[in-house]
Amino acid sequence: MRHRIAVIGGGPAGLTFARVLHRHDHPVTVFERDPAPDARPPGGTLDLHENLGQRALGKAGLLAEFQALSRPEGQAMRILDTDGTVLRDWKPRPDDRANPEIDRGQLRDLLLGPLDVQWGRKVTEVVPVTRDGVLVNFADGRQETFDLVVGADGAWSRVRPAVSSATPQYTGVTLVETSLDDVDTRHPGLARLIGDGSMAVYGVNRALVAQRNSGGHVKVYAQFRAPLDWHTHLDGLDLADAEAVRSSVPALFDGWAAPVLDLLRRGTAFVRRPLHVLPVSHTWAHVPGVTLLGDAAHLMPPLGVGANLAMVDGAELAESVAGPGDLDEGVRAFEEQMWARAGRWAKITAAGLERLVSPDPAQALALFDEVQPS
Repeated sequence: MRHRIAVIGGGPAGLTFARVLHRHDHPVTVFERDPAPDARPPGGTLDLHENLGQRALGKAGLLAEFQALSRPEGQAMRILDTDGTVLRDWKPRPDDRANPEIDRGQLRDLLLGPLDVQWGRKVTEVVPVTRDGVLVNFADGRQETFDLVVGADGAWSRVRPAVSSATPQYTGVTLVETSLDDVDTRHPGLARLIGDGSMAVYGVNRALVAQRNSGGHVKVYAQFRAPLDWHTHLDGLDLADAEAVRSSVPALFDGWAAPVLDLLRRGTAFVRRPLHVLPVSHTWAHVPGVTLLGDAAHLMPPLGVGANLAMVDGAELAESVAGPGDLDEGVRAFEEQMWARAGRWAKITAAGLERLVSPDPAQALALFDEVQPS
């Protein structure tokens, strides 16, 4: 039997789910609110873990293509003191494929392939268990019904209220993101400072992280503990005013080495990203015909596992749906497995954020030493 299946959201979770279903010759429609794949910047780089994201790509039949695109050298990690002293400088072996990096845009394009994606279709509400199935209401006034609606629509999911009343809560940590382009040519000193992968500097309740993407593009993240409305106390700082942000945000890192602060001073546009999370053990009473994947189900701090878990969620749910068993029983079994795995990682990442943006910068260095291969 071919069930009517919709996935809401065209990120890693939704596209992995759809791509694995497609491999099993099961039809699925992806609804994405963005009007086109390139409607907005796709975001930074992702490290896909061998036993998580790469395993999901294997289920989609895309592992070889991923390996051709990925950057194993991007696993390199360098930690500096606030005065610019190099404290750690870890480089992967040439054959190390444990956590290679790939740009989000490249991963999206890889997963899209032949999928049926309806762009510009913003969902406003999902109503479970109607006479004809699960009802999906769209912002354009249209309605459609399905046997299964999968919410893969991120932190502020419009599908989540159909199964759970949980809402994301602010962690107390905010990121301000900026970018450097053509870094090796235009900013060779900063390119050497960053190295081949990522570079991080940790201070008191502060951190600055730079991550290489492909093509000489670098993402820079200023991280700090502050109230959600911190910017309103800086003379009404307008975050859309790049020059104002460029002069104000480095002041939060007063006394840090000039080359480190140049990562911010030479940045282009700036984006405020307050970190929100769902409860560590977020579960819900099963609702027939509706479930959640990825950040919609288990939003946690961005410490390198969110996209990986989202992709595993998508691949495992797709295999359950495509199998010969009862659809609802398969979804129930998937949810139990997802909740257990996500709960473990949510605890790990919550504790990790406390140590990485901490009153004691030594906590971040100790965490690196605990998790980094020798």
